[in-house]
This record gives sequence, C-alpha cells and structure tokens, in this order.
Amino acid sequence: MKKVSIITVNFNQPKVTEELLGSIPKTSENIEVIVIDNGSNTDLSTEWQVNYPDVKFIRSELNLGFAGGNNLGIRNATGDYLFFVNNDTEFGPDLVKNLVDVLDVNPLIGMISPKIKYYSDKSLIQYAGYTPMNYYTARNSCIGLRETDNGQYDHITAPTAYCHGAAMMIRKEAIEQAGLMNENFFLYYEEVDWCENIKRAGYQAWVCTKAVIYHKESVSVGKKSKLKEYFMNRNRILFIRRNAPAFNKIVFYPYFILLVVPRNVLYYIKNKNYNFIPVLFKAVWWNLTHSKNSSNLGYPINTIQ
Repeated sequence: MKKVSIITVNFNQPKVTEELLGSIPKTSENIEVIVIDNGSNTDLSTEWQVNYPDVKFIRSELNLGFAGGNNLGIRNATGDYLFFVNNDTEFGPDLVKNLVDVLDVNPLIGMISPKIKYYSDKSLIQYAGYTPMNYYTARNSCIGLRETDNGQYDHITAPTAYCHGAAMMIRKEAIEQAGLMNENFFLYYEEVDWCENIKRAGYQAWVCTKAVIYHKESVSVGKKSKLKEYFMNRNRILFIRRNAPAFNKIVFYPYFILLVVPRNVLYYIKNKNYNFIPVLFKAVWWNLTHSKNSSNLGYPINTIQ
C-alpha cells in the first residue's frame, strides 16, 4: 500500500480530536497522522506528543481557517495520498484501505470521498456523492442527505460532482498539478473550489460507498452565527466568480441581488436575526470591492473563539 498521510485540523476541540485519533487504526510505516492545531486558545501540542508519540503535531499560532490549516498539513505531509478528515469524524472499518484500493487502480482519480454517516444516528446518511453545481444559482444537492441507510447506495464506486470536505483522499500528484486550497475562502466552499481546480487539472472526483466514516455534525441545521452567514454568502458569490462561465455569471449576479438578498433579509426579519442583515450586505460589498484572489477576508478573524 502506498503511503497515506491523514491530516486533520483542531481548533479549540481537544476532546473531539482525541476521539478521532482513538478511532484511527494502529499506524504502520505506510500511514502517518498529522494534526494541525489551528491557533487554539490552549497549546496542547507538547502534551499530545507525549500521549500520541506516533502522531505529528504542528502548531499554528494563528487561526488559518479550514483551507490554511489543511495547507499547512500538506506542506508537512510525506504520503502519496493525503486523507483530509474533519476532527469531528471517526473511522469505520477498513476506511483507508478501501479508498486506497480505488486510487491504486485508476490514476485518473484525483480525489475520492467515502460514504459519510451521522455519528449521532449511524442509520442516517449524510453524503453519498454530490450532484453537479448549477452555476446560475450556485446550488447543488448532496446525494443521500438524511436518508435512512437501507443499502440503496451500497456498492457505488463511481465519479461524483464533488468530494466532501469532511473526508476526502487526494492523490499527491493531483495537488501538485492543481495547487493548494485557496485560503481566501477561510470557511465554506473552499473544498468545492479545490475540487474544481483538481478537475481542471485533468483528474476526476469519485465516491466509494464501501468506505464509511462517521461525522459528529448535528443532523439539524448548524447553529446560526454572523460568522457563518458572512462566509456562506460571501463565498457563494466568490465561488461563482472563480469558477462559473461568463454567461452564467451574468445570470447569477442579478439572481443573487434581486432574489437571494431580499429573501434572506425577509428571513432574518421573520426570525428576528436583525444583526445578520448588515453581515449579508457586507458579504456582497466585499465581492464588489475586492478581487477574487484578495487575501483580505473582510471579517475580524481574531474574534472567532
């Protein structure tokens, strides 16, 4: 088996990260585990290194975001395949082997994700692939989302529109051809943008449902916050700016301004989330005033706890 680097990013969730490490099978010479501590309030890297001597811990004093943290892992990885997993996941049986087996026999596959199931209810599916992106609306669908797993997606090893950021194994050569994750997304849409870059480099995205990982993300919609609203709206526009054909952009921009913005404002008012309204306009304004490659995030990252 080719060497696999398992990379995860921790931010103020030491117990969750430790549970992930405990779920990874005993390492061998063909597997290395890398944990990036992404500017957590408490530096546990020294303590962790004692408790997990086979794991490589790397501390960043700054919160680099999802993309930046994983990029730091890439720069320190020595594997032929790099397996990016959220720290709030736990491994299913033979997870790594099942993904490696697929990559080994098809050099055109640049990245592959397993089936993702909810940890809180292991009968429910979170991901079994993605539908293609509609570049007019910047919308697509997650196949299998919240469906009871009755085997309807078993035995699928095939191309998919996108891999899932919670668990994706990527061929090192694909990263060398496509480049690292774009760090100016910071949160949300960065893995979809990366998948577009990898496909443009001539590789395919696949899903293998024989491989399973469990995700601790809540089955219900995640807690609303100004941070989430800002980056979800900002990066939805940014993704289109970076990836959509010209005609699709012409349609998307009026659609977002004339339909999405008013609809979101009404939704905020209905739910008394009045403080989200200026955040939405700030997200739009950032895209009007910054280049698509700007490193200025437009949000006070040092306020994130």
